[in-house]
Amino acid sequence: MNHSSGTIGRWQGAGLMATTLLGTGVFILPQMTIEIAGVGALLAWGLLTLAIIPIALVFARLGSQFSHAAGPAYFVEQAFGRVLGRAVGLSFLLIVPIGAPAAVLMTMQFVNALVPIAGTKMLGCELAVLVLLMVINLRGIQISAKAQLALTLGMILVVLALCVMGVIQPPPAPTETLPNMGLDTTLTALGIAFWSFLGIEAMTHLSGDFRRPKQDMVPAMMTGTVLVGVIYLGCSWLLLRFDNQQPLAMIGAFNQLMGGYGAWVIGLLGIASGMATVNVYCASVARLLCSFSEQGILPAWFTPRNRAGVPVRALGTVLSVMAVVIVVNYLAEVRLDQLISWANGVFVIIYLLSMLAAFKLLPNARGLALVSSVLCLLFGIALGGAMIYAILLLLLLLPLLWYQLRVKQRHAPQPTLL
Repeated sequence: MNHSSGTIGRWQGAGLMATTLLGTGVFILPQMTIEIAGVGALLAWGLLTLAIIPIALVFARLGSQFSHAAGPAYFVEQAFGRVLGRAVGLSFLLIVPIGAPAAVLMTMQFVNALVPIAGTKMLGCELAVLVLLMVINLRGIQISAKAQLALTLGMILVVLALCVMGVIQPPPAPTETLPNMGLDTTLTALGIAFWSFLGIEAMTHLSGDFRRPKQDMVPAMMTGTVLVGVIYLGCSWLLLRFDNQQPLAMIGAFNQLMGGYGAWVIGLLGIASGMATVNVYCASVARLLCSFSEQGILPAWFTPRNRAGVPVRALGTVLSVMAVVIVVNYLAEVRLDQLISWANGVFVIIYLLSMLAAFKLLPNARGLALVSSVLCLLFGIALGGAMIYAILLLLLLLPLLWYQLRVKQRHAPQPTLL
């Protein structure tokens, strides 16, 4: 493949990597892990960052040597065949029912910090967000890479400023008792924290857009991954040092260290980041759904596009599924951490299959691929029962896709002998 038309360099790639990973969780996930594991949250974030580095390195090598827009689905297909490859692609699609609503719920926590709402009013606001996303996407408007990068830089600067002030100022007396650090709670926190690194595979979809993918993808992904890990560690340390009673602890820490305006600064950054993340997520998944439809994997009903090139029916389906799940979550009182764990389980399966594919496709990196595969298995153990959704999903997809391919082969025109 000719990459001369690519525009992404090493540092741009690192910025895009950090942008993709920070998303909605940077001001929320550290608090959630501390509530589960106390001081053990620092250990969980440290172990997660160290463990994700070899996985990111394998993805970088796969992306640089097997450049394809389908990313992990393509790697798995090349290694193990079309059925398993398509199952990986559809697994990405079927994360929508749990992943996108979780991101919306996280975004609404920042809205609630500015304008306190609850109950049916909160549900109405969550559904209104989906309507807004529909309007934005129908016009073909996407958050630009420059705006997204500027947003990420703003979040990084805020975190750095808070950490500097945290070192300078003495911590107040603790106001609550944190959970004791233990192996079980640390592993549970690690399973939740895994959400922060969902998207490390996204750079493989952009490998063709790098000017020099073989030279730049590895350092770009490594830099972005380490940067994000350091940021999450910094936020966790900050919240442990300046614990407070705020529903969003980062707002309380900002108020203590900066003298106020935490709700506005953290709240607006969180809302902007959450909306941008969910908007791009919905747009990309709608296009993935349309692509599967055009390939004949899914019904042709999803293929129509409007004048802006937006797959209208696919987009409407994605947002409708999100709306149903949000309503069901509200009625069933499903917790945010449960949604996050279920989504994490699907990605663990996808990452594991990608690492196994790398073991077959990259002879010079088999040791690294094997270590990464074991780490993915350990992530699955940390998630425990949350893996059930992912396993059932794969067990459902595999026979259906196998049967679909058999039917197509049976009805394919046979070559005629002259």
